[in-house]
Amino acid sequence: MTDFITRLSTLIQPDRGQSAHRISLVDPHGFDAWSAAASEMQRSLARAADFTGKDGQLLILPGDQPDSIAVVIGVKDADALGVWGLAKAAASLPEGQYRLADSRAPGDAALGWLLAQYRFDRYRQKPEAVKERVLLSPEPARIEAQLGLARAVVRVRDLVNTPAADMGPAMLEQVAEDLAAAHGATVTVTRGHVLEHDYPLVAAVGRAAAPEHAPRIIELGWGDPAHPVVAIIGKGVCFDSGGLDIKPSSAMRLMKKDMGGAAHALALGELIMANRLPIRLVLLVPAVENAVSGAAMRPGDVLASRKGLSVEIGNTDAEGRLVLADALARAGQLTPQLVIDFATLTGAARVALGPDLPALFANDDQLAADLAAAAAAVDDPLWRLPLHQPYAEMIKSDIADVNNAGEGGMAGAITAALFLEKFVPEGAAWAHLDTFAWRSAAKPGRAKGGDALGLRAVWRLLQDRFA
Repeated sequence: MTDFITRLSTLIQPDRGQSAHRISLVDPHGFDAWSAAASEMQRSLARAADFTGKDGQLLILPGDQPDSIAVVIGVKDADALGVWGLAKAAASLPEGQYRLADSRAPGDAALGWLLAQYRFDRYRQKPEAVKERVLLSPEPARIEAQLGLARAVVRVRDLVNTPAADMGPAMLEQVAEDLAAAHGATVTVTRGHVLEHDYPLVAAVGRAAAPEHAPRIIELGWGDPAHPVVAIIGKGVCFDSGGLDIKPSSAMRLMKKDMGGAAHALALGELIMANRLPIRLVLLVPAVENAVSGAAMRPGDVLASRKGLSVEIGNTDAEGRLVLADALARAGQLTPQLVIDFATLTGAARVALGPDLPALFANDDQLAADLAAAAAAVDDPLWRLPLHQPYAEMIKSDIADVNNAGEGGMAGAITAALFLEKFVPEGAAWAHLDTFAWRSAAKPGRAKGGDALGLRAVWRLLQDRFA
């Protein structure tokens, strides 16, 4: 893991009147008022830089004191910064301490300020020099919550960015052990012959991997057993070759990120435990590598599942839903009130919604509505797709209870969710997030590479329901 998580706390500090550079926010509607109040020199410098208050523009002016600067940032709406309003500036300003003009509180933009300075340089011989831009906040009571959320996002980024050689099932297990030790949780890991008996789908997906990447299911438990049981499940396919239905090299290139669901689940679990949310948390990570060897499962095989349903393998590259199925069946034994799974499950979801929008499936309309509201509140968008029951015909098997892929290739995200629904605990509200966990292009505050997509929305939902 990188050391950025430990450095986060230095990047935002309580404002106690320290010396700092001042940041003014100007939107296109307020540019004329700013210009009228500015000095002739400031107006001249703004004209030279073609600064008009357009969103994303940055103007650095001489400050009131020697060695100080005055920063003017163009934003879309100066009264509604959102999460990412300060992010571009935070990544490009000179090192130093900054405060918003007029003692304004940064609000949610503090998160964007922190995440904009993220770097993943674990493998660089000469890492980029660290420049710390420190934000002074007049809301000291909010700082720890903002730091906690930033740490969770950074944990997802670090886990997903780490190559599969250093992020196999054993490493996911170690992350869970470390979180448990920090928060007084318990961890149970099932592997070997017991895994084959109790979690046959997980064992089948991972049985072709090398011994050092042997499959396992990781179960973390935390909280008062008298509290509502909430099951959080994350797909932990640490590398996905596609199995015998092998992927082309172009599709395999990013498959280190196929454990992105597990990264989300572990980060969310950390938030829950650190904030002592009054729930009984059960966190399940089926951790495997979908490799190719003589031991690999074959197209046409029929596999048993923990629930008892038999599964015909229509495609060995539809492995994520198999490991999630066994984890869902385990969750059902614990009588959960709520079940949420995260998974980098289908390319079909990306074709439908692109990289920024996790596909949301839910068996409960109120849960879906609450998640949509939470997503809008924290600017972490989701988009609901239907559990269209007639499409269940597409995953029928001639010889087993269900086929993991079916034929035709249409409605791939929906048929994957319908497959999972067969293993969801009866009576539990369930949400499935088919997330990309990756950014192919950088945006302010969001570096290219692994990223948390849907994490903050689910965390807000849990706070709204249980805090």
